[in-house]
Amino acid sequence: MNSPNWKKCTEEELWKFVGFYLAEAGVESVLVGGAVVAIYSKGAFKSGDLDFVTQSGTQEKVREVLEALGFKKTSRHYEHPECQHLFIEFPIGPLSIGDDYKIKPNEVNVEGKTIKIFSPTDCVRDRLASYIHFNARECLDQAVLVAQNKPVNLKKIEEWCKSERATEAFDEFKTKLKMR
Repeated sequence: MNSPNWKKCTEEELWKFVGFYLAEAGVESVLVGGAVVAIYSKGAFKSGDLDFVTQSGTQEKVREVLEALGFKKTSRHYEHPECQHLFIEFPIGPLSIGDDYKIKPNEVNVEGKTIKIFSPTDCVRDRLASYIHFNARECLDQAVLVAQNKPVNLKKIEEWCKSERATEAFDEFKTKLKMR
């Protein structure tokens, strides 16, 4: 797989590039967080970082793959010297949204390798989780942005909000979604 244009690559281009090489090395990972919003909103939102939750492989294997691609570990994230606008992090798993650990990510084929990403519905739930638990209002707006650009399962989102004891968050999400 060819390297992206480091100086202006998008979150989606960097995800596919890094995800491909992680998969090739046997590291199963799922893209989560704001980069998913950037991808599903077709760039209307810019995240600045990519969060991968690994489901197999060791941190040493991850480091080996990323260093081979030119990344350097700085504190808790990886930076590429030619890519000043994006960096990569590996938050500690397991993959979950609130108390839901039964996440089935979408699979995308990239040059014969399967890489994974939160589904649009799970991306919305993830953004609402940040809104609910950390009062991050910008995450509510991100959830709305995804739902405007991709089909989502509103029933599943509503049920999840009920399980998180946050029906008011779902009501606010739905109201904002209708306003736009």
